[in-house]
Amino acid sequence: MPVVASDFPTLDASRPVPPQKGREDRRVVIKRARELRKSMTPQEIRLWSRLRPLRAEGFHFRRQSPFLGFYLDFVCFKRKLVIEVDGGQHNDPIQADHDVMRDTILRRHGFHTLRASNADINTNLEGVMDMVLRLLVR
Repeated sequence: MPVVASDFPTLDASRPVPPQKGREDRRVVIKRARELRKSMTPQEIRLWSRLRPLRAEGFHFRRQSPFLGFYLDFVCFKRKLVIEVDGGQHNDPIQADHDVMRDTILRRHGFHTLRASNADINTNLEGVMDMVLRLLVR
């Protein structure tokens, strides 16, 4: 039996943005994305400092990019790679279910999601980057 998005609970705080029908809705989405970019966590900043130079190799990453009603931490549309930086709240069962739903929706659109914990970025950034590079050249 296939898994559908309605099989998973949705968190009020993380409720996907409704489809962008009008210009005003789009402005709200863009404003929120800009706010998220300005308030990146230290781990997101560290990872971004390593992802941004990959543009020179042809891999353009966007940060806090609105897509399918979600704000993706980092995404390379060319390679359909999403990188999510997960803090401790992602261990919560409700949040974990939401993450599974989100990853399933993204996978249906051809995207691969790499989840990196804050701890991994703090202690093993080279390992995280090795995985990112392997996924980019697959």
